[in-house]
Amino acid sequence: MKLTGIEGSTVLVTGAAGGIGSAVASCLATAGASVVAADIDGERATALADSLREGGSTALGLRMDVTDCTDVERVVDTVERSVGPIGILVNAAGVLGRVAALTEYEDAEWERVFAVNAHGPFNCMRAVGRRMAERRHGRIITVGSNSAAIVKTGQGLYGASKAAAHYLTNCLGLELAGLGVRCLVVAPGTTETAMSRTNWHLSGRREALLHGEQDSYRVGIPRGRFAQPEEIASVVGFLASDQAAHLTVTTVTVDGGSSLRP
Repeated sequence: MKLTGIEGSTVLVTGAAGGIGSAVASCLATAGASVVAADIDGERATALADSLREGGSTALGLRMDVTDCTDVERVVDTVERSVGPIGILVNAAGVLGRVAALTEYEDAEWERVFAVNAHGPFNCMRAVGRRMAERRHGRIITVGSNSAAIVKTGQGLYGASKAAAHYLTNCLGLELAGLGVRCLVVAPGTTETAMSRTNWHLSGRREALLHGEQDSYRVGIPRGRFAQPEEIASVVGFLASDQAAHLTVTTVTVDGGSSLRP
């Protein structure tokens, strides 16, 4: 199926230097969008944009700190003036944090995880959502996590921050549905990225993610493998397309069955 409605759109992808973010940027560039790859790591964002342009796409790499609302407004304004009105926003920036009991986290860890995973999408959705509402058209997709809906030991901060991002995105979708703006969440399970591999050095961690761990009340992944970033990106691409025109205020879980939801 050929996806329509993406070609010619200006797309802003946050966290574009990460595994899922870069895959999303590539997917939407292939579909004909003008992609702005934004990341706190400006050099890697620029390198990604250079690679997309070499492949014949229109792309721009920019440094952006999603936790800084002033910086977000600056980048959004720059994109709208120099590239075009943002038609698609993908919130892919995120941090995992360490695996620990909730009572062991320090204040600084709480602040960092929520700053990126919850405040970040809010800052971006607020800045872009206002403009989309005025134009009465747009699509906002947040890359969340199945951890937002499944309680997992050792991931209290991460899961809570992603749950906040889910709620914010769907709430905005409800508020802007009548103005032609669709807001959706893609909730991956464990995906083969540098971020997800952060804690795999812990003894038995990878095996527990794949096969489950009874003592931690953790189920495994029925598909028997982790997702690839491109598999998450393809769902984002579909949701951004006209083929998903009647989808909004909803969450699509892509986790190989680990949520055990029908």
